[in-house]
Amino acid sequence: MGGREDGRALVVGALAFLDQLSLEEIEALHSGEGYGPRPLSKQERARIAAGEGDLPETAADLPAFVVEDLKATFGDRWSEEAAGLMARAPVDLRVNTAKTTVEAARAELKATGLTPEPTPWSAVGLRLPSEPAPNVQALDAFIAGRIEIQDEGSQLTAWVAGAGLSFTPDSIVVDYCAGGGGKTLALAVQGLPAADPSRAAAPSPAGWSPTGADELAAAKTKPAAAPMRLIACDVVQKRLDNIKPRLARAGVAADLRLIGQNGGGVEEFNGKADLVFVDAPCSGSGAWRRRPEDAWRLKADEIERLHALQLRILGQAAALVKRGGRLVYVTCSVLSRENEAVADAFEAANSGFSPLPVADALASAALTNAARTRLAEAASSGRLRLSPASTGTDGFFVALYERRA
Repeated sequence: MGGREDGRALVVGALAFLDQLSLEEIEALHSGEGYGPRPLSKQERARIAAGEGDLPETAADLPAFVVEDLKATFGDRWSEEAAGLMARAPVDLRVNTAKTTVEAARAELKATGLTPEPTPWSAVGLRLPSEPAPNVQALDAFIAGRIEIQDEGSQLTAWVAGAGLSFTPDSIVVDYCAGGGGKTLALAVQGLPAADPSRAAAPSPAGWSPTGADELAAAKTKPAAAPMRLIACDVVQKRLDNIKPRLARAGVAADLRLIGQNGGGVEEFNGKADLVFVDAPCSGSGAWRRRPEDAWRLKADEIERLHALQLRILGQAAALVKRGGRLVYVTCSVLSRENEAVADAFEAANSGFSPLPVADALASAALTNAARTRLAEAASSGRLRLSPASTGTDGFFVALYERRA
């Protein structure tokens, strides 16, 4: 409420704009009696009353600078996009097709009582309802690396990044900001042979509860022969350490590299990489539907700091791309200052890179036919926007480049 980030503001805002309680109902909860919260202030009453009048800027319950950015980016659709950022998110899974098939994974999950449905855009995705919240990490399929938790939008960024590229064992792929490793894993399986359907895991009998020993042993099998040399980088060693067990569970391999803030540590790959994937640090605004409280923690000056950081990182990563190679810039943000503004500034300063039309980079078996059509419509030249309101995914921005000189 009122743009403040204290707990009371978040609670009152949630009651008014998420739970849709009336002013009278909220006042009754804030009587000040006993241990109850103090009565509403004049400012709080005014804002709630304005919300009851369906003023879009108020109903959005987002910081004013975010609302202005959404208006500039989405035009008349801005309020729909704002509402999407606060809607409840489903649980998306990515099937590790090096270990199983989508059909087998779906059957395995159904045998546990879950209700997975295919995702509309990612051909290797499954979607679970958010309620009741499934404990995916306790499932045998997860423990053995047959499935990963990954939003469909996040999957799409990896599929678009590698679409149309033919990897060989000599190919060099760099995940420049590996973070938690979710997209590292998605990049790693590209080019690997698909699992044999006849050997895919069969669903367990209802009520069956294994010790997990066999599943853990299966997860530790030797990684599949990599179709490329994958380099996963980060500036924080702990993040890289956390990726190791994920790689082992998925049965894939990557060369983990700690790099400096100036990009030092991977100079040996300068001008040699076939694909450099830059999932830059960002506001995370595209995932606010998973953490609505984060919206009020973000300040306008933080966006300016991130813009400068993103542009610097993208410039560092560009040095690794070989002539004819591909550079991919990704954020999980819906804010233009982190997206189009960074892409514009990069293009102005790097004439050797040409935007690669997204429509020309949709030839991936991991994309559904519907995805190729929808993403081509959503793309603008070498840029693609995803959002909860437009694609039913978390919000992402993707810019594709090819090095010409």
